[in-house]
Amino acid sequence: MSSSMQFYISNLLVYLGVDVMACLGLNLQFGVAGLINLAFIVFQAAGAYTAAVLTLGPSSSLGGFQSYILGSHLPFPLPLLAAAVVGGALSYVVGLIVLRRLRTDYQAMVMLVISLIATTVVTNAAGLFNGSNGLALIPKPLESVLKLSPVNYQWFFVALTFACTMLVWVVVRRITGSPLGRTLRAVRDNDAAAASLGKNVTQMRLIAFVSGGAIAGLSGGILAQYISAWSPGSWLFPESFVYFSAVIVGGSGNNMGAVVGAALVPVAFLEATRYIPQFGYPGLVDALQWVVVGLLTLAVMWFRPRGVFPERTQRFARERGSEPTS
Repeated sequence: MSSSMQFYISNLLVYLGVDVMACLGLNLQFGVAGLINLAFIVFQAAGAYTAAVLTLGPSSSLGGFQSYILGSHLPFPLPLLAAAVVGGALSYVVGLIVLRRLRTDYQAMVMLVISLIATTVVTNAAGLFNGSNGLALIPKPLESVLKLSPVNYQWFFVALTFACTMLVWVVVRRITGSPLGRTLRAVRDNDAAAASLGKNVTQMRLIAFVSGGAIAGLSGGILAQYISAWSPGSWLFPESFVYFSAVIVGGSGNNMGAVVGAALVPVAFLEATRYIPQFGYPGLVDALQWVVVGLLTLAVMWFRPRGVFPERTQRFARERGSEPTS
């Protein structure tokens, strides 16, 4: 296999791992807990910026062409751990404000507003994370230590990404398969009934929200260190829409559905549109990417509304001798 083909395949696999992590985190929030987080990409961006500045070092060390805060040289894997922590901490702060008193539909609107505000602030406040130019020259983890060839390092990063993906899978699987997961589904289906049984609805939603935010932060940190750059243009609302489409297409509430949706929407369908021959005015083919994703989502919602892998209905066997007697 040629080097160029290895680069292409390994690049797709890294993006697949990042997208699977993000979709698992969003599925935990949206599919399991019923939270419509239209600002999901913001928490991924928080992790990306955190991993970047904790790897780049002080802004003065690169000749001062980038301006940002909290610059430091932390060894691997501390920047990635910090990315997950910051994503979770930001989710906790936002969740305390949004989840406590607002209904689900109002929560969705507030999250969309938060996404727009965050993008505007980071874009215009150049001192935070270099404004609209974003951050560049982000060192890749262990690249100077391993001293591998470019192709071999690509495959090392694939292994690193999939190790993190498997860790996220195990954590999410433990949550959704536990009594906590069943409680989250009960809150999603009927929060009033769950509250009448003594469940703290706000606390349950906050747990899901923070867990999904931490996973988003980790995925953002890995992606930023892989592409060695990150800018506000990388985390607009359409990116959140792609993840929502992946969860809906794969099967909301099903972890395997989130994995399949990540493989179908962000990777397969968006990648396939890159091979459409250029025609029409400049930018038309790029716009068709979003048309394809939208049509795919509408088709799935019409013909298979529960997704490719629907959430399994859990039935509990009635205990012997519990049948009502006449």
